[in-house]
Amino acid sequence: MNGIAFLGTVLAAAATPVSAHPDQPLATKPTAATQGAAATEQEAVKRVLSDYKAAIERRDARGTEQLFVADSSVFESGGSEGTYANYLTHHLGPELDEFRAFQFSDYKVDMHLLSADAAHAIETYKFRIETKAGEVVDRLGVATSVLRKEHGTWKIVMMHSSSRRPKAS
Repeated sequence: MNGIAFLGTVLAAAATPVSAHPDQPLATKPTAATQGAAATEQEAVKRVLSDYKAAIERRDARGTEQLFVADSSVFESGGSEGTYANYLTHHLGPELDEFRAFQFSDYKVDMHLLSADAAHAIETYKFRIETKAGEVVDRLGVATSVLRKEHGTWKIVMMHSSSRRPKAS
């Protein structure tokens, strides 16, 4: 299933009530066991995002392909980059080769499990790039990601990121 079709399926499932009978509650109260399992899954999703962020900061994307499904969709600042493999080969990889340093700061992630095998995350951050040519670029960024659990492993299905210059102080 491609990333866009998966996203539509997840959104449709999330909008479907668990129960429509007026005498039944829409959701049962979570138990300690289900809360513990959810926390474990949330940490696993956050680890995928953290591993990706760490690779960017190292300027070494080797192995990041395993963080994405094969038919992923990547969007950056208003453009469609295709799959992650395409994005890595034609955009991210060459770009990282031009950087001397890449540092994230003020990183925050708001992550929600949509089902047992689907999640979405919103990341906000600042970043600073120093190019090999000596240029320094400071930006505010945001990324939204949809992930699914595939064969027991969380992977990114769709990622959209954008950035802008911070307002002058």
